[in-house]
Amino acid sequence: MARHIATGIDIGTFHVRVVIAEQVEENKNIVPKIIGTGYSESKGLHHGYITSSREVTQNIRQAIVQAEKMAGMKVKRAFVSVGGIGLSGVTASGSIIISRADLEITDLDISKVEESAESAIPHSIALNKKIINTIPVEFKADGKIVWGRVQGLKAQKLEAKILFIMCLEHHIQDLIKSVEDADIEVIDIVASPIAASFVTLSKKQKKAGCVLANIGAETLSIVVYENNTPISIEVFPIGGTDITNDIALGLKVPLEEAESIKLGSLTKSNHSRKKLEEIVNARLSDMFELIEAHLKKIGRNALLPAGIILTGGSAAISTIKEFAEHSLKLPSNIGDIHFGNEDKVKTKDSTWSVAYGLAIFGFNAENERTSIGTRGLDKMVSTGQDGIKKTVEWFKGLLP
Repeated sequence: MARHIATGIDIGTFHVRVVIAEQVEENKNIVPKIIGTGYSESKGLHHGYITSSREVTQNIRQAIVQAEKMAGMKVKRAFVSVGGIGLSGVTASGSIIISRADLEITDLDISKVEESAESAIPHSIALNKKIINTIPVEFKADGKIVWGRVQGLKAQKLEAKILFIMCLEHHIQDLIKSVEDADIEVIDIVASPIAASFVTLSKKQKKAGCVLANIGAETLSIVVYENNTPISIEVFPIGGTDITNDIALGLKVPLEEAESIKLGSLTKSNHSRKKLEEIVNARLSDMFELIEAHLKKIGRNALLPAGIILTGGSAAISTIKEFAEHSLKLPSNIGDIHFGNEDKVKTKDSTWSVAYGLAIFGFNAENERTSIGTRGLDKMVSTGQDGIKKTVEWFKGLLP
């Protein structure tokens, strides 16, 4: 019997992380199990975009070798995350008149209304960008909101509100080239915030409404869920490294010690606790002001019952949970990784959430293929080789 393997590669600004997972049977249930992990220091990136493809390829190879050694197998294909400040989401609306004489809505009508919404994206926003995923947020048939499946209903007019997740075209090209130069075939690409949500958010949180904030080294990415569907995504050019640099300058300590101080580790420096809090809080204020402004922009400020879930390296700052609650007037929690039936400590490190989420996506992409949006990689990039003729599938109901 063939093994069912999925590999995720998270190329972050601070680290490249690789997860190899296998679906196994436990107590008559099929569950994912981690069989290999690897990571390396990430070089050749700035704010999430690639500045040196050669260095990134070397980093990927190093992380892959570690994961392969642990798993006892070679990796040939992988699911890859895309992030950085070039990643963004835009919501657009479209409408069409139903084409069939009997007024029944078909898959063709769904495609046409999505195309109508895509054509409504302002040129200034779409310039130099490619759409990664197309996610319907809301359908209306003859002005009435449709709950559940649209196909098969009868109406004269179909309207749709669509979330388009986009990324800079040259960043996608550079990303895929770097992975392929490491002799790994890219199966699909997933936006980093969405990948992280697969293993950090529960179905209950997604349905009630929440925001997942991933504080990376140089970027802060957020994805907002409502009714079990992502309705907004944004990336800001600020991250944990900014806090570390502020501490180093403010307390006159080396960067390595500043990073330890930020995360609460004991150090030899005799720093003032009050001054440290002032430094950290000043930068956290900048971050949460950006989040609050975005929530106000989409009309969800203080209106997400499941609150904010924090992940990423800087989510380990001791005061961040209380700071988030005070700043956003929302419930706040530190995200844990939920992966299969594993309860090991290593799965609690939220810096691995994107890589773990890619593996979960991989298993679902190979199974029932229930999608809420598709976008072929061949539409996004041509790598100069044979191209990638796979289809990106978007899944509703991915369980953490």
